[in-house]
Amino acid sequence: MTDIKRIIPCLDVKVVDGRPSVVKGVKFVDLKRQGDPVELALRYDADGADELVFLDITASAEGRRTMVEVARRTAREVSVPFAVGGGINSIEGIVEILDAGADKVGINTAAVKDPDLIRRAAAAVGSDRITVAIDAVRNPVPKEGSELFPLEDGSSAWFEVVILGGRKAIGLDAVAWARRVEELGAGEVLLTSMDRDGTSDGYDIPLTRAVASAVGIPVIASGGAKNPEHMLQAFREAGADAALAAGIFHRGEYTVRGAKEYLRSKGVSVRL
Repeated sequence: MTDIKRIIPCLDVKVVDGRPSVVKGVKFVDLKRQGDPVELALRYDADGADELVFLDITASAEGRRTMVEVARRTAREVSVPFAVGGGINSIEGIVEILDAGADKVGINTAAVKDPDLIRRAAAAVGSDRITVAIDAVRNPVPKEGSELFPLEDGSSAWFEVVILGGRKAIGLDAVAWARRVEELGAGEVLLTSMDRDGTSDGYDIPLTRAVASAVGIPVIASGGAKNPEHMLQAFREAGADAALAAGIFHRGEYTVRGAKEYLRSKGVSVRL
């Protein structure tokens, strides 16, 4: 891991009126169009983003073809490294996206269903190109074998993995799962709090801290960022290596450069 913290805009992509579009909602629903993915990627590249993440939220055959073309266009026009995730469930699918120009591939539901996919993927293309996305929710009901963590209000909960775009909780402990994906060869974890996604309430600090403390690979905090102060919390209080955000950048409320300047003023090491 590195002391330099990364700021990563996220672009959720869906086909709208026959063309790929970046959309944003709350907890993965009520999606609203934000713009063309490559145009936004160019804007974030110029603004100093460290990386980009494209997520195919259709995860269908049509979505896969769309994302391959988005990757090709992005690789031609954008210099910043980028990852593509969503619905990728095979080595062939991983290689296809990488061959189209992506620097990394994110896998989520497919990894939960077939954990050995992580090992095979890391062996095929290298751990540094494999990001395992973990979506999690707080569960206050104790479960044998799951560790409870203190929350902001003094209560406690364990963190449960959800799959299929956040729609299905599966009883899997997110912290234990993060440890396992590291053992299997994942290069980093993209950790999204489904409780916070799109809410502007800030990152889930207890969740992020629990996972970042459990693994030795980088952890990207995701879900709930409203301002650079939330990013500072993710770095200082939770130990995240990167902060991912979408709406605040898409809507122009903050720029990547502005967020980095704020973080630098607070003593956080960032690339400007």
